[in-house]
Amino acid sequence: MKTHTRYVCQTCGAATPRWLGKCNECGEWNTLVEEVVERAAPAAAARHGAPRGDAPAPISAVAAEGMERLSSGVGELDRVLGGGIVDGSVVLIGGDPGIGKSTLLTQVAALVASDPGAPGTVLYVSGEESARQVRLRCERLGPLPERFLVVCETDLRAIMEHIAAAGASLVIIDSIQTTVDASLESAPGTVTQVRQCAGALTRAAKGGGPPVFIIGHVTKEGSLAGPRVLEHMVDSVLYFEGDRHHAYRILRAVKNRFGSTDEIGIFEMREDGLQPVENASAALLAEREAGASGSSVTALLEGSRPLLIEAQALVSRSFLAAPRRSSNGVDINRANMLLAVLEKRVGLRLGDQDVFINVAGGVRLNEPSADLAVVLAVASSFRDQPVDAGTVLIGEVGLGGEIRSVPRLDKRVREAARMGFSRVVTARHGVGALPKVEGIKVSPAATVSEAIALALTPASRGSASS
Repeated sequence: MKTHTRYVCQTCGAATPRWLGKCNECGEWNTLVEEVVERAAPAAAARHGAPRGDAPAPISAVAAEGMERLSSGVGELDRVLGGGIVDGSVVLIGGDPGIGKSTLLTQVAALVASDPGAPGTVLYVSGEESARQVRLRCERLGPLPERFLVVCETDLRAIMEHIAAAGASLVIIDSIQTTVDASLESAPGTVTQVRQCAGALTRAAKGGGPPVFIIGHVTKEGSLAGPRVLEHMVDSVLYFEGDRHHAYRILRAVKNRFGSTDEIGIFEMREDGLQPVENASAALLAEREAGASGSSVTALLEGSRPLLIEAQALVSRSFLAAPRRSSNGVDINRANMLLAVLEKRVGLRLGDQDVFINVAGGVRLNEPSADLAVVLAVASSFRDQPVDAGTVLIGEVGLGGEIRSVPRLDKRVREAARMGFSRVVTARHGVGALPKVEGIKVSPAATVSEAIALALTPASRGSASS
């Protein structure tokens, strides 16, 4: 075996033969780390072209069985995964420190180990905590089943031996950044180590082994640490969203080979662990103050689940040369676009106003159907007129100030009716084909100005007006 040295970027995985202050691929500074690479002799080249493994077969002849799903015991996680854990799958879970990744997978391990219908044992491999620390967390979360096995190990070869010896039906690796392949000279958590260890675990799962959950650290930008190829190796990539100082957590799939990436799971962090939130709309609107200006409600659709959330805005006179624009839960570029529409198409003078936009509960508004609610919240705060408490606002706002229709409006309207709202303000297009929903009135509006006239209550205006 021959060895040579190279420098690998810890952000994008690009390699160069010499050290550079700035990576030529991703442009990051001071990310190149020296690694020693072993170069194998080309003895296997003589077999190049020789057939290996199974011969090609017609797709119709491939066996369809063997894809049964194992329930994790946590309904919200099963929803995000597409109905449960697929045998032989590899799932990567990322999120900020302290947001609940280890807590959730500890609960899953205990529930699967307690399920009499689940074969084998559950192996929890901890590279960051001692066995006593894992037990203390388990005691806080619930009972200690005998089939819940814990091992504190970071060496990849030893981990693979433990998986084979335990006969596990589920394996949890906490975390991939602490797992080390001793045959490599690089330090734990480097691009080479993460890629090699994740590849070995993936091959073991695909070769007839148990499904594997891998916990991954995130960078300060919020992306998974390690090479981008790590996300390509696994079958599913799940992200925990939300602030660890808030009670609610959202689990979202950004990649899923066995299900939709539209579904989300909503959890509440309690003393006994992460508990699924059954009625998410009620939980997110529980602390909404009726009659307060700068607050509006919209209906999102996350996969098959309609969800009512509260958009908030605060508009106040600015004493700065450049007024502040702050957004939490809404993309700042989209928020600036909506403010420009209000300025140009509605006539609200926001150029000398500080504008703060927030989404209650730590939810992120990733679809344009919430545009109308954000716009109404800003207009409500600017005019100091509350939005009608029984109104839900649904619609995309165009640059011309028009309101555009959104898909699957019927589900959103039914959720609004279920939560006790009496009216929905939405785009005119598609309202005629909407089935009648008992107890709720649909008010169409063509422009933002019309929606403001419909939704804002006729309260007395404040000092700031258009």
